[in-house]
Amino acid sequence: MKLPVQYLYIVFLWILWCALHSFLISITVTEYLKKKFGAWFRFYRLFFNAVSLLTLIPVVYYSFSLQGAAVFTWDGGWVMVKYALFVISISLFVAGGRHYSMAQFLGMRQIKTNRANRTLSAYDTFDSSGILGVIRHPWYLAAILVVWARDISLLSFLINIIIDTYIVIGAHLEERKLLREFGTRYREYQKRVSMFIPYKWLKGKIARLF
Repeated sequence: MKLPVQYLYIVFLWILWCALHSFLISITVTEYLKKKFGAWFRFYRLFFNAVSLLTLIPVVYYSFSLQGAAVFTWDGGWVMVKYALFVISISLFVAGGRHYSMAQFLGMRQIKTNRANRTLSAYDTFDSSGILGVIRHPWYLAAILVVWARDISLLSFLINIIIDTYIVIGAHLEERKLLREFGTRYREYQKRVSMFIPYKWLKGKIARLF
């Protein structure tokens, strides 16, 4: 099946946005800028978020302007799956929000404290309690799931694949940073807790029953 040329443009724009986002937050770039700008680096997270949002808006707008007919709709019994995706995603966002600092995520805490931790922990320390003891990346999993909780056109299917692939790659890149910051402690955490699918947690719960 031949894709409309506009779809190829959008796919390229999404890949370009993901690449830019990853580049700006990479260890190489952030370490270089931290050395170059010193105390001014505390504004970088805020700058990064602003650039990410401003470059995302036109890509999303262009994508929605070209959405074609749905190839899959959440009709009949499937609508319960759609609602389940929403509920699970919201629950993961809320549960993760209890352990992550929104001020850190937005970049405001860095400006106030002049510190740029690699973790979003609300306590400036390694945290494996609550939902973080079930899966390592609740917000990433929520994002992976929620993009599918809508009727799917060919274009939205392609975009969802790009977004989910980017999130998985981003999670692995983030873990490289966390390993640098927490070392053996984080490596042991990786062995104990699953990245997205809580099979290790479930296995432990089942083992306690027998």
